[in-house]
Amino acid sequence: MAKHRSDRTTLDLFADEKRPGRPKTNPHPRELQLKINKRNQLKRDKEKGLHRVELKLEATLLDDLNQLADARSISRSELIQELVREYVSTQRSTQLK
Repeated sequence: MAKHRSDRTTLDLFADEKRPGRPKTNPHPRELQLKINKRNQLKRDKEKGLHRVELKLEATLLDDLNQLADARSISRSELIQELVREYVSTQRSTQLK
């Protein structure tokens, strides 16, 4: 059987042929890349004085927050920070009275 360059139905004939693809840009495996990226992200957050806080929200409340953040063109995290800052400042002002 003759091997033709455009014939891709007989894959066994082309198994050893290198196909062009995306070049490898990082020498580390994907799992290690993710760990390195996460470590760098935590380092950047620490330098900015940010601390991680986790909370659980109802799905509808989360959807509302996402819509508000999109409307203001900010991230959900920035929106939550604004809301908490606003609440804390109003609480402080009412306590001082």
